[in-house]
Formats: sequence, C-alpha cells, structure tokens
Amino acid sequence: MEIEKKDIRSLTKEQLRDFFVANGDKAFRGNQVYEWLWSKASHSFEDMTNVSKETRAMLENNFVINHIKVDQMQRSEDGTVKNAVRLHDGLIVESVLIPTETRTTACVSSQVGCSLDCNFCATARLKRMRNLEPGEIYDQVVAIDRESRLYYNRPLSNIVFMGMGEPLMNYNNVMKAIDMITSEEGLAMSPKRITVSTSGVSKMIKKMADDEVKFKLAVSLHSAIEETRNHIMPFTKNFQLPELREALQYWYKKTKSKVTYEYVVWKGINDDKASIDALVKFCKYVPCKVNLIEYNPIDDGEFQQASDQAIDNYIKALEQNDIVAKVRRSRGKDIDAACGQLANKS
Repeated sequence: MEIEKKDIRSLTKEQLRDFFVANGDKAFRGNQVYEWLWSKASHSFEDMTNVSKETRAMLENNFVINHIKVDQMQRSEDGTVKNAVRLHDGLIVESVLIPTETRTTACVSSQVGCSLDCNFCATARLKRMRNLEPGEIYDQVVAIDRESRLYYNRPLSNIVFMGMGEPLMNYNNVMKAIDMITSEEGLAMSPKRITVSTSGVSKMIKKMADDEVKFKLAVSLHSAIEETRNHIMPFTKNFQLPELREALQYWYKKTKSKVTYEYVVWKGINDDKASIDALVKFCKYVPCKVNLIEYNPIDDGEFQQASDQAIDNYIKALEQNDIVAKVRRSRGKDIDAACGQLANKS
C-alpha cells in the first residue's frame, strides 16, 4: 500500500533543514528549497534548478506540493477577474481580482464552502467540506498577483479575506498564510494592506488582539438590531451583539486599529429608520468606518437590494454623526463575482 506523501509546505524552514541533514546533505539545502516553495512559489520539484537531480528525485519520493490550479478564469466588463480554483483533491473554491484606477485587490477564500448559515450568501448554501491549508490560501494570492501584473501591469496591492468561508473558523491556517504573505521570505506584503473579514466570532476577535496581529479587521454586521441580525445570519445567536461589542472594544484597546463594518442594506429588512439609528449607536462604541455594500442578488427571494434613497438615508445619518461611510458597488456582475457573496458555479 502506497504511503500518502506529506505536503512539503507544511514543514517549517528548520524542519526542512533537519530533513536534509538527516539524509546526509547540508542544512543550507533546506534554505534553497524553502525559497523555491515560498518566495518563488514553485509548484514542481523539477523547477528547483539549483538543486541536483538526485536531490529533486529524493524530494519527489518523500513529498508532494499540493498546489492550486486556476481551473477557469472569467473577466468581467469592468475588469474584475474571477478564478475558479481547483485544489489537489478536486474541490473548487473561488478567488477574485478587483481592480481600480490605483490598486488591485485580491479577494481570497479560506474554506471550501462555509460552516455558517447567512441567508443572503451563495456560499452558505454549500456545506463546509474542509479548511484550506496555508499554501492553498497563499497560492490564490500568488495567482492573482500574476494576473494583476499581466492585465494591469502592476503588482497586487491589497488582500481581503472575503471569499468563501469564515476566516476565523480556520484561524491557524489563515494566520500561517498571512505570516508567509507578509514575510520577506514570502511575498513581503505589508500587513496593513490585508483585511480579514469575519461575521463576528467574538472569541477569535479577542484572540487576534492578543496575538497582536498587524492586519485590519472588518466585521460583516448587516444589522445592529439583534432580532434582525439573527434573521439575516442565524448563527449570530451564538455571537450576540453585546458580546461582539465587547470583543471589538477589546480589539481596539489592544491594537488601536479601526474596525470596518461591512453592511448590506436590503429592501424591507434593514432599510428603516430604526435600523439606521441602531447602526449609528453601535458605531459609537469603537472608532470605525462603514462600507455600505451594493447587493448582488442570488435569486428572486427575500433578499433584494434596497433603494438608492435608503442608502442615502444611511449615508446622511452616519456622516451627521462623524462616522466615515462609503458605498461599495458590486463588481463583476456579469460573471457573478461580487466579493463576499461568491457562488460555486462548477
């Protein structure tokens, strides 16, 4: 029976060095291979040209590189690029490149499917199959960086964890991926250009604060009225608003980093004055800004985009209370690539 080979990217640099020493080679060989795996994002041992053929064969016999493959790429009329990403076990996730005049942003997935049950989200209709490994998250970023350079002649500038899955439910792997993305031995991106978006897992928000992370935090809020929020995202009954408020206050006290609230306004659900007043009040607990997101409907059901007037009412109320607010338009509508509402079309 063939033994399943270990993904070599699960090894630290020190473990790689130890592997080579144990196999009669020099420790620095581990440094060389580590550079190929991360800085050069190699998907094959054959690429490692400064390593002997015998060494490459030994690596092939002992390890695999469970890299992703962009199975299908769609380009929208507005320049948005959606990747259907095939994993080594055949499962599919999606990632999106979102360009503006001054930047390109990668929207990446952290899980196959999602364990949460947000009623408005296409991904929530897919059961969670598994967490993504750090290398699989890293590979999505590398692929979008290459597309950014190819189509827009500039490197990737920002990353948002707003694709498939709840990042804080895959905490360790997401943190390891971010460590490599920001490392000089990886992509050397500034953590200030990375935003992790959560649906409000209070305990893990506190853990991030304790871990002294340097990236930004976004919270998918959608309502500051408990009953309404629970209707939109039923799992939030386990992470109620007082608990979320306390976690965010803890986050700000520890990090001094503003929170961004992601907030979709739906017709007949949270487009009334009571909802606006509740949001304004919630925003005063910690320094924050609000992204009002244009909704990309997934069917003809209950969740439909609110009127422009409703959005204007939110903007006016927030600005009158000195809360920074902006409207984020849905991108890639012709290819169904609204970041954060990704659907698996495979």
